[in-house]
Amino acid sequence: MTDQTATAPPPGGTEVAGRVADVLLLFAGGPEHLGVTAISRELGISKAVVYRILQSLVSREMLEAGTSGYRLGPAAVALGVSALRRFNIRNAAAPVLRRLRDQTGETTTLSGLAGDERVYLDQFESPHEVKMTVEVGRRFPLHAGSSGRVILAVLPETRREALLARPLAALTDRTVTDEAALRDRLAETARDGVAVSRGERQADAGSVAAPLFGPDGAVAGSISICGPRHRFTPEAVDRYRTLVRDAAEEITRSWAAHR
Repeated sequence: MTDQTATAPPPGGTEVAGRVADVLLLFAGGPEHLGVTAISRELGISKAVVYRILQSLVSREMLEAGTSGYRLGPAAVALGVSALRRFNIRNAAAPVLRRLRDQTGETTTLSGLAGDERVYLDQFESPHEVKMTVEVGRRFPLHAGSSGRVILAVLPETRREALLARPLAALTDRTVTDEAALRDRLAETARDGVAVSRGERQADAGSVAAPLFGPDGAVAGSISICGPRHRFTPEAVDRYRTLVRDAAEEITRSWAAHR
């Protein structure tokens, strides 16, 4: 019997582009790391083809190769951030976050869910000389800090469990890395609809955050009020809880109305 696969002409440009896109989409919606075998099995294409695609993507920094397999690289992250910046969520959030900044005198931020992490999309800086600012476009794990934890708390259970099964890195000496303790914090956050952090992601920072939901009802990001930790007294935090929760609900409604 003749091996038709061996004698067939190489795939055309459209087919190659489709395969490359399929590989990237696996990383966007699947685990953080993938190997040649897993990709080959999932997409039904040969390991040799998968390997060539992966090497091409690594050379363009769309992927990174490591001991655990391949993961999204800085170029892919940059594309994702660019897309997130164009979400209507930024338009919906801007006037609300600006008003929230004026009400509190603290910096207000917008984060988007990006794969298994979050990324800052926008901020409105505090007028105070001593204030907190964030790096727009930078990614952070979901377990550290209020903006990430409030997203993690309302993710679908299977996705949340997969993230909790991974090692939890300590960003500061206050980051909650014990799985049982983090689960308790997540349950409390899910009940309250608000997360509070004092030095969990950045040592001297305090923040209060609430989740944002997309038109499809899925969590898409979060907003926060953030500033120097010493200004986040119990009285201030109690006030910010209500303000940030109401602001997040307003943004979610506005986003759904203008999608």
